Amino acid sequence: MVLSIRNQFTGIVSEVVYGSVMGTVAMEISGGHTLTATVTMDAIKELGVGVGSPVAALIKSTDISVAIRETAGLSIRNKLRGTLVELDSGGAMSVARIALGEGVEITAAITRAAAEELGLAPGLEVTALIKSTEVSFAAV
Repeated sequence: MVLSIRNQFTGIVSEVVYGSVMGTVAMEISGGHTLTATVTMDAIKELGVGVGSPVAALIKSTDISVAIRETAGLSIRNKLRGTLVELDSGGAMSVARIALGEGVEITAAITRAAAEELGLAPGLEVTALIKSTEVSFAAV
């Protein structure tokens, strides 16, 4: 299956927190980063994932925000620090490619106005912010 989702990572489940309706699944991906997904308990059971399970994480580029400063005081679970390697701007939107290390990149689609306001340019240290509810995953 070919997907239009730009951000696709493979990893290993490092923690599962079970709840009555929703749970969280943390996965270690390349570059030493951890992604956390919040999904229904039904999905966790149906996928049969547990600690040590291989998974593929999927994140739409429009579900990623970009910050240029330290990000304290946020409820967002996924804060991936990296270096902006490319910014492609069109009429209303910009696409930011962020290197997370070891050949791992993440792509964020943000408004052109936000990119200009933040002064985004290649070489700038940035943080990709992703709510755990925006991370999907599949058992592999």
